[in-house]
Amino acid sequence: MQHAVGAPQPGGPSPQHAPAPGPPPSAPPHGSAGHFPPPTLPPTPPTPPTPPPAVPAHAPAHGGGPPHGPAHGPIAVLLIGAAGAGKTTLARHWADHRAAPTAHISLDDVREWVRAGFADPQAGWNEHSEAQYRLARRTCGFAARNFLANGVSCIIDDAVFPDRPAVGLGGWKRHVGSGLLPVVLLPGLDVVLARNAERTGNRRLADEEVARIHGRMAGWYGSGLPIIDNSHLGVEAASAALDRVVTRSLQGPPIW
Repeated sequence: MQHAVGAPQPGGPSPQHAPAPGPPPSAPPHGSAGHFPPPTLPPTPPTPPTPPPAVPAHAPAHGGGPPHGPAHGPIAVLLIGAAGAGKTTLARHWADHRAAPTAHISLDDVREWVRAGFADPQAGWNEHSEAQYRLARRTCGFAARNFLANGVSCIIDDAVFPDRPAVGLGGWKRHVGSGLLPVVLLPGLDVVLARNAERTGNRRLADEEVARIHGRMAGWYGSGLPIIDNSHLGVEAASAALDRVVTRSLQGPPIW
C-alpha cells in the first residue's frame, strides 16, 4: 500500500518517517523548578526630611537677637496737608528717624522732575498743570508699591482735597493699594500763612490761595481720618504724634 510522505503509518510512525524533534524546553527559572520569580517592585521613594517648626512672628529669627524689622511689615503713609502745613518737613524727619527702612516720597519733588515744559500752577491752573499732577501722583504710586514690595516703608506728602475724592484718596488708593494709611496735618490758618511766607520759588503761594486751600482742607474734620494739629508742635513732637497715630491705625485702620 502506498502512503504520502509524512502521513502516519498504520500502527504508529516509523522511525524513518518520525517528525523532527522540536527545540528542547527552556530551563526553568532560578529557584524551584517550575516556579517563576516574584515580580520586581518599583523602588520605594526616599522619605522627605521633616521641615523645621515654623518660627512665631514674635520670636527672634536668629539666635537670641531681636527680630528683623517690625512684625506688621512695611507701611505706606499718605500725609495730607495744605501748602505751609509742614507736611514735607515732618515726612522727611519721620522717615529719617524710624527704626525700620523708610523712604520719603514728595509729590512736589516728583512733579518738578519735569524741566522743559513744566506747568507751574502759579502761572494759572490749567489742563497742563492738572495733567502733570496726575502723572506725578501715578509716578509716586509706582515708587511706593516698589518700595513696599522690597520691604521698605514709605511716607508720601500731598495736598489732597476732601471735596475731590476721585482725584484724592481714591486715586492714591488705586496707585498704592488698600493698605495706604492717610493722615491729615492741619494747623491753624495763621501758622500756615506764616510758614508759607518763609517759602521761596514756585512753592510759595499767594496768601489768598493759601487761605482758600486751608478752608477746603477743613473738610477733613468729621471724615474719620486721623488729624494732627501741629500748630504748637515742633517737628520732633509732631513726629511723635504721627508715630502714635500710625500705631493706633495699625491696630484698627480707619475706614475711608
